[in-house]
Amino acid sequence: MSRGELVARPAESVGELPAAEWDALHTRDNPFVCHAFLSALEDSGSVAAESGWRPVPLVIEDAGRLVAALPAYLKSHSQGEYVFDHAWADAWERAGGRYYPKLQIAAPFTPAAGPRVLARDPALAAPLLDFAQRFAAANALSSIHATFVEPAQVPLFEAAGWLLRHDIQFHWHNRGYRSFDDFLGALASRKRKAIRKEREAAQDGVTIIRLTGHELRPEHWDAFWTFYQDTGSRKWGRPYLTRAAFELFGERLADRVLLVLAFDGARAIAGALNFIGGEALYGRYWGCTQDRPFLHFELCYYQAIEAAIERGLARVEAGAQGPHKVARGYEPVRTTSAHWIADQGFRAAIAEFLERERRGVASDAEWLASRTPFRKT
Repeated sequence: MSRGELVARPAESVGELPAAEWDALHTRDNPFVCHAFLSALEDSGSVAAESGWRPVPLVIEDAGRLVAALPAYLKSHSQGEYVFDHAWADAWERAGGRYYPKLQIAAPFTPAAGPRVLARDPALAAPLLDFAQRFAAANALSSIHATFVEPAQVPLFEAAGWLLRHDIQFHWHNRGYRSFDDFLGALASRKRKAIRKEREAAQDGVTIIRLTGHELRPEHWDAFWTFYQDTGSRKWGRPYLTRAAFELFGERLADRVLLVLAFDGARAIAGALNFIGGEALYGRYWGCTQDRPFLHFELCYYQAIEAAIERGLARVEAGAQGPHKVARGYEPVRTTSAHWIADQGFRAAIAEFLERERRGVASDAEWLASRTPFRKT
C-alpha cells in the first residue's frame, strides 16, 4: 500500500528496524512494546518461526522513516497468548478450514494491556489496520488477533469492524498509600489480620531482596532460570523463553526489571520477575525450588505492592487469571482483545459466542468486585 510517500510493508523483524524510530511511535512508557524487549525475544530465539512465533511487524514508512507499526507475528499454534481460541481453531478445522497460520498482534507471552497500534499520527491507525487485513487476505490467513489492547485503543479496532472479546484480570490500585501498613489500614480487620499472618509465615527463616539495574548479576539470572523452568514444566510443559532471553533482559532492560528473590541462608529458593512501567509494575514470572507456606503470595503480590508504593506507581498488574488475588487486595479489571475473522459465516458464529461470553464476564466481574477485602463505607 502506498499513499503519497507513505509505504506499508511487512518487515522481517523488530530488530531490523531503527530502535529510536520504533520507540518514538508510542508515548506511553510500556516496557513490553519497546524495541529492547521485542528485539530481545527475537535475538534470544524465544520468538521465531521454529517456536511458532514468526516476527512479521507491519509498518508504514514515510520516505523510509518509520511512522506506524503493528507488533505482529505469524502463529502456527495458540500457545503463549493468554486469550484462548483453541475452540475456534478446532471448530474451523472440523468444518474443513485451515485456522493456522494466523496473525497475532501482541507482546509475546505477556498478558499485559498496552498499545498495539504504534503510530506518530493517530490518523495512521485506520490505514495500518486496513493493511493488516489486506496482508491477511493476500496470505490466506484465517484471522487476526490483537490481544490485551489498552482501553484507549479499543475504539480503533471497533471502528475497523473487529470483534471485541472481554476477560478479567486482577490489579492492585495505589490510592495514595504511604506504606504497606497504610494499605492494610484500608482493609476489613479480618482480611488485614490474614495478610499479616501470611507475610509472617512466608518470611519466617527467609531473607527477601529486590534487585534492579546494576544490582542484577549473572548468578541471579542463573537462579531465576531454574525457578522459571520448574514453573514452566509444571504448568505448560515447555517454557516459552530461552535462557538467553533473561540475559538480554538484564543487558537491555535492567532499569525496567525488578527481580525479587528469597534466600534460605546463602541459597536462593524462589523468585518473582517484574517489569517496571511508567505507571505500573507488571508481575510476569515466578518459580521456586522449595515450597514454603505463602511464599508465592509474598514474592508475587505483597512485595510488588510494597515496591509500587515506594516508587509511586499507580497499580500492580499481576498477570493472567487468579481470583485468589482478590482476597489480597487485587481488584477485577476488564481486559479486551480484538479479532478480525476472514470468513463471514465463521465471523457471525464467533460474534454470537462473544456476545454471550461478554455477558458472563460482566456478571463475574460484578460478583468478584463485591468480594474485595476493603472496608465497606
